[in-house]
Amino acid sequence: MLKKIKTDSAPAPIGPYSQAVVVDGKFVYTAGQIGLDPKTNALAGDDIGAQTRQVLKNIAAILAAAGTSMKSVFKTTVFLKDMGEFAAMNEVYAEFFSEAAPARSTVEVARLPKDVKVEIEAIALIE
Repeated sequence: MLKKIKTDSAPAPIGPYSQAVVVDGKFVYTAGQIGLDPKTNALAGDDIGAQTRQVLKNIAAILAAAGTSMKSVFKTTVFLKDMGEFAAMNEVYAEFFSEAAPARSTVEVARLPKDVKVEIEAIALIE
């Protein structure tokens, strides 16, 4: 059984997709999130740190709407426009996953929606 998640605490989708989907009441799969402020729909900043922080706040809001939290994330995928900004992204990322960090893949991509620097998707357990 699938349940679509929608919250005003994260940016509305910019295409035909859901912010997240809950599968069988146990797993949450988020769509890739970019650093848009949900209140203004503007990019949170030009630097990788500000964008990463907003992305992770957006993911946290979506997970809360699904009934879970960042503590239950067990897998993320990070898409970077420039792998040279990995360390700066990782510094902010560590603030959100200070306890048990999830498994993660990080890949450099040619381009991201709205020409942002980072996009992250997450998979979490609903406990």
